Amino acid sequence: MKKFSIFLSLSLLALSANSASTNPSNDYEKLKQSIEKKYEKQIPKEWGEKVKGVKTKLNTNKKVIALTMDACGTEGGMGYDKHLIAYLEKEKIPATLFVNGRWIDQNLENFKSLASNSLFEIGNHGHLHKPASVEGKSAYGINGTANISELVDEIELNARKIEELTNKRPKYFRSGTAYYDEVAVKIANSLKQEVVGFSVLGDAGATYTAKKIEKAFEDVKGGEIAIVHFNHPESYTREGIIRVIKKLKAEGFTFVKLSDYSLK
Repeated sequence: MKKFSIFLSLSLLALSANSASTNPSNDYEKLKQSIEKKYEKQIPKEWGEKVKGVKTKLNTNKKVIALTMDACGTEGGMGYDKHLIAYLEKEKIPATLFVNGRWIDQNLENFKSLASNSLFEIGNHGHLHKPASVEGKSAYGINGTANISELVDEIELNARKIEELTNKRPKYFRSGTAYYDEVAVKIANSLKQEVVGFSVLGDAGATYTAKKIEKAFEDVKGGEIAIVHFNHPESYTREGIIRVIKKLKAEGFTFVKLSDYSLK
């Protein structure tokens, strides 16, 4: 009986130790600490949309375009353009959808539907839609992440949210405003996120008219990555993108997801 009691105690102790080692919060804090230690002495020299390490094109000269569509989750940006999505589904136009954590919370059922549709792949658009900085730089009046710890939260918390809901960790990250410093890009890469910019500014944050959207795609070549938004149904994005898709298909272009090609 005494031997059984000792065995039971040791088993419970081992189980407790194992639980502690796999505790998500414990794991997460260790991850943050390791990232902070690795990059704490690196001082960024670049700030913008196309800093070192940001991928802006597909690695091909074929007449293909990656349509990437953001849902920002900012105040006034919690909408969902179901008619634009329905058009893509009808015409079988694939897209990579970069979704923000707050937008997911407000559009959970729509998000689940999109994530389960093989026509689309889900990208990480951050936890709170902040520019990616290790020193708090801002873009378009939006304060960036204040330090490495906050940057890790911005990237990783949304990556884990998406993985929890879809059983698939996102591969691609685009920050709020698509601004970065080069250290932030390296940190994103350390978190196994490929940082994606764009070569075609499709709707300028859903502010373009349909005519301006058409003009933005006027001189596209093979391998472009285009950015537009699907969280502003009140905008002209849907009308403009539908026109663009019809025109480019007639010219022999094909639309693809980011994962269909390597990026450069």
